[in-house]
Parts: sequence; C-alpha cells; structure tokens
Amino acid sequence: MRIKLDENLPLKLAVSLAALGHDVDTVLEEGLAGHADMDIWQIAQREKRVLITQDLDFSDAREFLPGTHSGILLVRLSAPSRERLLARVLEIFQTQAVHQWSGCLVVVTDHKVRILRPSIN
Repeated sequence: MRIKLDENLPLKLAVSLAALGHDVDTVLEEGLAGHADMDIWQIAQREKRVLITQDLDFSDAREFLPGTHSGILLVRLSAPSRERLLARVLEIFQTQAVHQWSGCLVVVTDHKVRILRPSIN
C-alpha cells in the first residue's frame, strides 16, 4: 500500500509500516509540516497514497466521498499517546485486509474499525 503519514502521527509508525512492506512517505520528512490540510490532501492524491491522519478535517464522507480518492485512514483514539497510536495502527495493519481499502474512508477507534466503501452503482 502507498501511504502518506500525516504530521500528527509518530515517525516510528512509518518505519514499522515500511517493515510490513508498505511504501510510506511522511509529511514531516517531506518538509510539509504546517502546510494546509488541503495541500497535504492534494499531494497525497497526486501520489495515489492513502492518507493516515488524526485530523477530523478529513472525517466528512460527503466531502471525501469514498471512491473519489485514494483512501483515508482516520485514527480517533480516546487517549492518543504516541505508543497507543503506534500500537493501534500496527494492530490494524496486521489484522485487517487493508489492501482492500483503496478509495475508502476508514475510521479507527480504540475498539472498532468503520469502513465506508465506494458505492456500487
């Protein structure tokens, strides 16, 4: 999976996801920290990368309609320490069929994974 890791997630997650075989770019390593959300979004889409973020600006399924983008993984933990973020995202990538999430809006909480898939018309 091609991934863009937002600046609000630990850099160690990029290393861990790469070790699982994913192609991971990070906002921090690319010098994009502090850029507007839509700038990050456009870059992720141009590069055909799933954006992993904690930013609620990406939670509106009407604005980010599944099937119209490369994918969003929104992580919403009750107490999002670096360790808990790392552990939860790695758990998801090791137990879920993430390779099927292209074009989806996925919301991960402490205990659930909600996947909004592109509608089939």
